[in-house]
Amino acid sequence: MITGNRAKGTTPPSEDPGCVLVVDDHQPARESMADVLRQSGHRVQCCSSAIEALGLIEDERFDCIVTDLMMPGMNGVEFIVQLERRKYGAQVVMVTAYASVSSAVEAMRHGAFDYIEKPFSVDQLEQLVAHAIRHGRLLDGQRQAAKAGEGRFEPSPMIGSSRPMQLLWQRIAQVAPTPETVLITGESGTGKELVARAIHAQSDRRNGPLVSLNCPVLSAQLMESELFGHRRGAFTGADADRVGRFELAAGGTILLDEVTEIDLNLQGKLLRVLQEREFERVGSSETIEVDVRVIATTNRDLQEEAAAQRFRQDLYYRLAVVPLHVPPLRDRIEDIPELVAYFLDRSAIRLGREPCTLRGDALELLAEHPWPGNVRELENLITRASVLGTDTAVDADQLRRWLQAGPRRRESDSPETPMPVGLSLQETERNLIEATLDHFGGHRAKTAEALGIGVRTLSAKLKQYGYAPRTRTFLKAG
Repeated sequence: MITGNRAKGTTPPSEDPGCVLVVDDHQPARESMADVLRQSGHRVQCCSSAIEALGLIEDERFDCIVTDLMMPGMNGVEFIVQLERRKYGAQVVMVTAYASVSSAVEAMRHGAFDYIEKPFSVDQLEQLVAHAIRHGRLLDGQRQAAKAGEGRFEPSPMIGSSRPMQLLWQRIAQVAPTPETVLITGESGTGKELVARAIHAQSDRRNGPLVSLNCPVLSAQLMESELFGHRRGAFTGADADRVGRFELAAGGTILLDEVTEIDLNLQGKLLRVLQEREFERVGSSETIEVDVRVIATTNRDLQEEAAAQRFRQDLYYRLAVVPLHVPPLRDRIEDIPELVAYFLDRSAIRLGREPCTLRGDALELLAEHPWPGNVRELENLITRASVLGTDTAVDADQLRRWLQAGPRRRESDSPETPMPVGLSLQETERNLIEATLDHFGGHRAKTAEALGIGVRTLSAKLKQYGYAPRTRTFLKAG
């Protein structure tokens, strides 16, 4: 059942060892899985049937249960149903030689974390169990915080067992313990901020503050004040001294979200902080030294931005000491069932109702969708399904109506219409902005996100093209 040996030079994922129960009526398979998991550092017990396992869990607490699907007396799905009725908190991994979308949906509908198909490798089993244990502990922490009234849910953890996510986790583990500046790149909605939080949480600064700044929403003057603080009277409206984000992050980490939106003149001051670890508040000559780790994110190619003189090249080199790229969802579609299960569970807890369920054809549709909005789009879709779904499982037709559509075609356009030839780049840019803005009903933030630019950059271009908000028309020619 388990094929191959552990890859040479790899280390078992023992950073999250837990207590695991293996349930399988086939003794060689049961013992083989138990041996692999014990070598990974887990404490493992075994049962030869689901009925025996139900008796054992009355007195034992397990982080993860690995169960076969086809067993005499009570099969794997029936076992999961019994665990669900008992509100037993372990994450369940189903082992099956009969894997299909329908069996996966049925298992996940009753609370299974994921399933694995025979034959599978040592690495596959180790990684899946490690992820299940980590996922369960994250959910437990969120539930405890919610019960204790400590505030809303924390941002979604990074979910996924795909190869791209495995590589990302490895890079985070390498980078986090170091003091180096990190540049996180990736499309909007991929989870760049979650990567930044994971780096901080695994660093030596984890007991210090993590202070973030959303760069696109601030003007140049407000940005400088937010970053470095100001003295009373430094500018109109500065009625009192203000401590900036760098001071607030002392001893911890500062996250500069979408760093390309920082004004070019201000980028020079940011460069000095990275080089000298000191700055002055706006309106003050007093130099303040600060010990802060800097993490920056961007959805653009900073090398291209620097070449176009929209971003300082020397600042780029200072930020990109350790670059990390977050893969888009379309490059890790095998993570979609795991993400769906997590978002369904999270929505159910937040809404105080039973989890919504998806039919097999709905999951197939999700696997075929290009996901221009990435994980954020999937999360919004699952939330919508959880809120608007009925007692019956949501099917593909329902999901299809809710999936993000591309920019609307004009009536004169057709699928066969070729790319216009002879238009200048400026005309092409204006037409693209106009079509995208029309698609989002004039909403600038959504338009900017879809185009991969900041709101301030979009506003400048709209001003350049003479955009009239009331009529949603462009008054100037391209």
